[in-house]
Order: sequence, then C-alpha cells, then structure tokens
Amino acid sequence: MLRGRSLSVTSLSGLPRWEVEELPVEELLLFEVAWEVTNKVGGIYTVIQTKAKTTADEWGDNYFLIGPYFEHNMKTQVEQCEPVNDAVRRAVDAMNKHGCQVHFGRWLIEGSPYVVLFDIGFSAWNLDRWKGDLWEACSVGIPYHDREANDMLIFGSLTAWFLKEVTDHADDKHVVAQFHEWQAGIGLILSRARKLPIATIFTTHATLLGRYLCAANIDFYNHLDKFNIDKEAGERQIYHRYCMERASVHCAHVFTTVSEITAIEAEHMLKRKPDVVTPNGLNVKKFSAVHEFQNLHAMYKARIQDFVRGHFYGHLDFDLEKTLFLFIAGRYEFSNKGADIFLESLSRLNFLLRMHKSDVTVVVFFIMPAKTNNFNVETLKGQAVRKQLWDIAHSVKEKFGKKLYDALLRGEIPDMNNILDRDDLTIMKRAIFSTQRQSLPPVTTHNMIDDSTDPILSTIRRIGLFNNRTDRVKVILHPEFLSSTSPLLPMDYEEFVRGCHLGVFPSYYEPWGYTPAECTVMGIPSVTTNLSGFGCFMQEHVADPTAYGIYIVDRRFRSPDDSCNQLTQFLYGFCKQSRRQRIIQRNRTERLSDLLDWRYLGRTEGFKYPRPSSVPPSPSGSQASSPQSSDVEDEVEDERYDEEKEAERDRLNIKSPFALSHIPRGKKKLHGEYKN
Repeated sequence: MLRGRSLSVTSLSGLPRWEVEELPVEELLLFEVAWEVTNKVGGIYTVIQTKAKTTADEWGDNYFLIGPYFEHNMKTQVEQCEPVNDAVRRAVDAMNKHGCQVHFGRWLIEGSPYVVLFDIGFSAWNLDRWKGDLWEACSVGIPYHDREANDMLIFGSLTAWFLKEVTDHADDKHVVAQFHEWQAGIGLILSRARKLPIATIFTTHATLLGRYLCAANIDFYNHLDKFNIDKEAGERQIYHRYCMERASVHCAHVFTTVSEITAIEAEHMLKRKPDVVTPNGLNVKKFSAVHEFQNLHAMYKARIQDFVRGHFYGHLDFDLEKTLFLFIAGRYEFSNKGADIFLESLSRLNFLLRMHKSDVTVVVFFIMPAKTNNFNVETLKGQAVRKQLWDIAHSVKEKFGKKLYDALLRGEIPDMNNILDRDDLTIMKRAIFSTQRQSLPPVTTHNMIDDSTDPILSTIRRIGLFNNRTDRVKVILHPEFLSSTSPLLPMDYEEFVRGCHLGVFPSYYEPWGYTPAECTVMGIPSVTTNLSGFGCFMQEHVADPTAYGIYIVDRRFRSPDDSCNQLTQFLYGFCKQSRRQRIIQRNRTERLSDLLDWRYLGRTEGFKYPRPSSVPPSPSGSQASSPQSSDVEDEVEDERYDEEKEAERDRLNIKSPFALSHIPRGKKKLHGEYKN
C-alpha cells in the first residue's frame, strides 16, 4: 500500500531506476537484518519465519538473513554450510580473519534461507571504539549500564562491517538491505554514514515510545499530536534508544510499517510518514479436503473437553456439548492486550446468560505467561481423578461386554440386575465419592509467585468470577505457554486454537496482531479492535467482517465503558448462535486466510470481500433474545445459504484483485474500489 513518498532509490550511486515490472533479482542481493533471526523473542520471529519460504522462492540464493549467534539456537535450528555466493563468502572470511566469529548456514525452516549470524560476545572488546563511531555518525551516546543497547551497538557495527565487505566484492550486483526495528537500526545508520552503495529499508513493527506510553494507561491515540516526545522518552530513561530508532527511520531510503494505525503513530512519534504499509502475513497451508479444518476443530475440541472434565470435577453440572471455549493469548500486558476490558465484559456476559436462564456455558482460557512456582496441586489432582474414572469405566465396560457376549452366544437375554456384581457397584460408588470436592474449581492452573497483586487475579476477585456452580462463565488462567509435553494440558498452541470456538483479543495497543490472524487461517472466529493493525486491515478488505467471524471492537472513538458493552454484545451474540451457524461462520472465516497469505499480500488492493448474501449475514442478527438449543436448529436447512457459491465468489476476488494502477484517469470508482 503506497503512501505519500516515492520509492525511488536514484539518490544512490550506481543504482539505476527500475523501470521494469519484474524485479531483476538475479542482479541483486537482498539482506534482511533482525535481532530475531533464529532467535525467538516476539512477533518479528514469526514474521521472518513465515515469510522466508515466499521470499526464498522469489529470490533464490540471493536472499540472506542476518541475526545474532546463540549457541543453543545454532545447534537446534541451523545447518552450517559454506556460502555459495562469492561476495558473501569473502565477507565472512575477511571478518573471521580480523577477530570476529561469523557463522553461516541454512535456517531449518520452510524455504531453508541462508543465515549469517554474528557472535556478539566474541566482539565485545570493540564496544568502546564502536560507541565512538556511533557518536561521530549521529551524536547518539549509549549508557554503559544499558546492556541491551550495548548488544545492539555491537550487532549493528558487525552488520555494517559485513555489508561493506559484501559491497566491496559484489562486482555487478546491487545490494538491498531491510532492517527490522531499532535493534537492527544501528547497522543502517552506520551504513548510510559510511556511504555504502546500498538501498536501505527500515521497518518498524511498533514504535518504542508507543509501547511505553500505552503500558502506562495513557489515552494514547487521542493525544498523539500533544506529546512532548523528547520529554516522555527522557522520563522513561529510553531517550538514547528513541534516538537510535528515530535516526534509523530518517536514514532509511524507504520507511515501512505493518499497519495503517502504526503508520499514524510513527508519523507522530518518529516524525516521518511511512512510505509503504506492508501488512504481516502467514504461510497458509490449504487442506486437500475442503472441510478438513472442521474435522480438526472437532478432534481438538474433544481434547479440551477432557481437560475441562478434570478441572471441574465435582462441579461438572453443565453440558459440555453446549459449552463454548474462548481464549486470549499473548504477552502478559494486562492493558495493552485488552485483558482488562475482556474480564469486565465476561462479568457482564455472565449476568446476561444467567438473567436469560441460558443453558450455554462459556469456559474462558487466559494463556499469558507469568512467574509461577509449579502446577497447582488441585489442578493436577483433577486430571488424575478424571483419568482414574476413565480407567474404571473401561474396566467395568469390559466386564459388562464379556458377560453380554457370553449370554448372547447362549441365545439368552442377560439379566441386567445380575450383569454387574456387588464389587462392580462398590467400585463405581467409590469413584463417585472421589469426585466430591469441598472447594471451588481453581481459577489458575499454577501457583502464582505474586498472586495477591497479579492484575488478572485481582480483577477476577473484584468481579467475582470464582467458577461457582451458578456462573455461566468459567475462567481458567494458564500462566504458561502451551506445550504438547505438559502433564496438564498436553496440546500445542495450534491444536488448542483449532479446538476453541472464539479467540478474543481486544487490544488497546497492537501494531499488527498475529493471534487473530492465526485464528483466521485456522478457521476460528476472533475478536479484535480498530486499534490493531489486523482489525484495520480487515475493515479495509472485508465489507462485513462480522459475517466472516471477525468482530471488531471500537476502542478508538468510544469510551472504555461503551467498548466494553460492545464486546459484551459480540460475546453474547456469539453464544446465541446455533451449531449450524457456527459451522457456516467458520467456513467463511477460513476463506479469509488467502488475504493473509504472504503470496497474495501484495495483490489485495482495490477490492473488498463482499457481504455474504446468504443468512446469517451477521450470525447474531436474526436470532431470539436468548440462546436456543443448537440441537433443534441443526436440523433446519437454510435454502438461501450456498457454501459453494460463496466460496467461489471469494476465491475469484482473491485471485483476481483489481489493480489500482489500472484505473483510468477521471474514471469514477465503483463500490469496492478504494484508495489506501
């Protein structure tokens, strides 16, 4: 999505203007620089990892990733090899001869891109000299006690050194380098200061100061033009980091960001309007069977139900077939990630469901890592009790089945009063007694180190969601990332997401938002906001996002209380859907996955997914005032809903997008044609 500036790089010596539509990749070398290459810290790792295959397919052996060397990552993720490209090989050799440790290999992910990894610690003896170089380049000083900033200085200096060696030996090839975030920015600053013949791109995924301000519960977006930037950065002791970020932005030939909302933020925080908005995507895999993702949903939902049976043993007086699983996941940023408004809306949802005497139960998972001691004993006991009951049921079933089989072989109808003996009845009674508990099901699965001041637990105490029998909304805090090796909930994150009904991410500060995007790709509806890049992207490209399972909460132009009420209505409307309506909605959600595919992201301008002509347009729009049993409504076929026609229309839209560049001068735009 082009914005207000030119993409020309003609200011660089030796680089011609590219007039051709096809990029001459055989004449170029592309380097992508980020602290999260082979090093998972946050969302940038996902961006680079998922984009690698598409980029490697297009650029081939002329594409390289540059990142930091960590021994444990190198051993498990990288296959060492010799560089094929002569300029890169000579650059690696030259740096190693001058006292650096540069590692080269293939990153073992899809696409197997080449990676160049610098050992930061091995070159730390150059720190003071490189601090002087940075000061001469842009008059930015780094305090000795800021270890992270010092590491980034070493990383950036090594990057600039490497790029100089490459350009010295590149012969007739031109070099393009993309730098992600302020951590990689010093390499860009030094490359420009040394006048290296490189076309540079800087991508910010979130502004540094923006994160700090939003974490402080400031009305950020309504006061963007009122902040004293230098003062705010200085008070938070990040002024030197802010200067590094801002210098990177202004040194880059092309400045990009990941969403329109972040572009507005960057223009105010960093004082430069982004040239291009480059939304984040995913490496989308399609199943050969159209509705295979629905089968996966049913399979993984059954595993979540098993966990719930154990967690709520003794209080399992709700129907699991009428239970919806909701979740929120991500970094533990209570306000930024919207956990505060989500909990408040759950309290209101609980009131609505109880008031309407609904038989729908909502179990909500908070998957947000926090400091813990270990698993909660009561939670582990619940899973042990569930397994014991399962084993008892199977042993009794086998005895019952053998006696029934023998009786039928004799040509008799067995006496049901005698088919179970006294010992069997005793075992079953003891099993029933073992399910009795004196306490309520725990709210958290782990022992929290500081539970008295934990924001989520403190809010739960305030709103009174303690998993009582009368509560229609149950809450489970899982303060650890999911793993298939966990003794408690042995599921990977992807499996867990597929098993849930709705992901809820009402973030206040979310430059892009991979969690709702991942839900969309897996065919799971989600809640997002108009302050997240993903939410803004969907508003642009989908005429009626709600019909496609993307619920967008207005957190920009409404008060917090109004936003909370809107979220509550979304959740309540979702609870009122029949099973058939949820299936239809999941089909629509999954079809949006092409919008988020890296292969299509550059081609989605100029059209919108249409509002489905079939019902339910927005699934809760035409329903009764209280939830209805889905068993009855599942039998009713809606003749106006044609899955194949809808799917085909959406496929045509995504495969043949309208090119903005082809709009004749003076032609009036039709519905669905719009300017970014």
